[in-house]
Amino acid sequence: MQALVKKQLGFGNLVVEDKPEPFPKEDQVKIKVTYAGICGSDIHTYEGSYRVAAPVTLGHEFAGVVEEVGGNVTDLKPGDRVTSETTFYICGQCKYCLQKDYNLCKYRKGLGTQQDGGFANYVIARAASIHKVPDNVDDQSAAMTEALACTHHAVAKTTIRQGDIVVVIGPGPIGLLTAQVAKSKGAEVIITGLSADKVRLEKAKGLGIDHVVNIQEESLEGLVYGLTDGYGADVVFECSGAVPAARQGLTLLRKKGQYAQVGLFAEASVAFDMEQVIQKELRIVGSRSQKPADWEPSLSLMESGAVDAAALVTHIFDITEWEKAYQSIKAGEAIKVLLRPMKEG
Repeated sequence: MQALVKKQLGFGNLVVEDKPEPFPKEDQVKIKVTYAGICGSDIHTYEGSYRVAAPVTLGHEFAGVVEEVGGNVTDLKPGDRVTSETTFYICGQCKYCLQKDYNLCKYRKGLGTQQDGGFANYVIARAASIHKVPDNVDDQSAAMTEALACTHHAVAKTTIRQGDIVVVIGPGPIGLLTAQVAKSKGAEVIITGLSADKVRLEKAKGLGIDHVVNIQEESLEGLVYGLTDGYGADVVFECSGAVPAARQGLTLLRKKGQYAQVGLFAEASVAFDMEQVIQKELRIVGSRSQKPADWEPSLSLMESGAVDAAALVTHIFDITEWEKAYQSIKAGEAIKVLLRPMKEG
């Protein structure tokens, strides 16, 4: 089979190569991949700023069909449409594992980072990580379950009440999904971006997000304070990973407001206005990836139509066309890009 492999760390070093077809062990499942999504971390990996266990096949957002199951697997069968959590290995003994906070286990190995992932014809996943895809959720949407689970994880770390004013900063795939999840909780949602985000902001309007703001053309502060009688937003989700956006997010919040950091910053250490955190008694929370409890609710959100994941897909490429996919993302032309495995034979 053909796989898209990060051969070594540093910029580039991403090649399509022939690899042996994998086979599942006793508690594993072999999945024939239909689509796999390109995540921002895949871009960072390509550019050399995100470390993985190279050489490794990338791709941690994927869906497919069960091809074969290990001897101990009884609740899955060939032909089942599935997606998988990224967790491939955990210690199972630490405090975090015992609470099923697998994303926090320091021994965890993830698909597409420490273990071969979904940018290939087949991927091996542990059976405990598999989720069946509802019949009315299409393959492209199913491949985005992991990204949606990450946003569900972030939203679940806050308390959103009916009618709350929620600001989502950054209209990328994660921001657009976060906005939809927040809206499903009854919030009145504002999503923001720049002039360079025109395609993404138009998509937000099409998704029915309540307020779509280009902050280079419109006063975000004026809108927020106008909607809240001058108090400020109830919740801010920072999904861009831009330091100025984080600073603005703190300013927009009302006293006792909630701030969730979802986007990854280019540098680990950033200046943060702790005076606002103290004086406004803000609640600040970080959100890392996803955990098992986020997956079935995410599939249900797509099944019910509360979240339209497929609407975010703008480009589909074969895995051999990685460079085209990368350029479409960097040029701002794409929202969500999916990769297809190469046809066999």
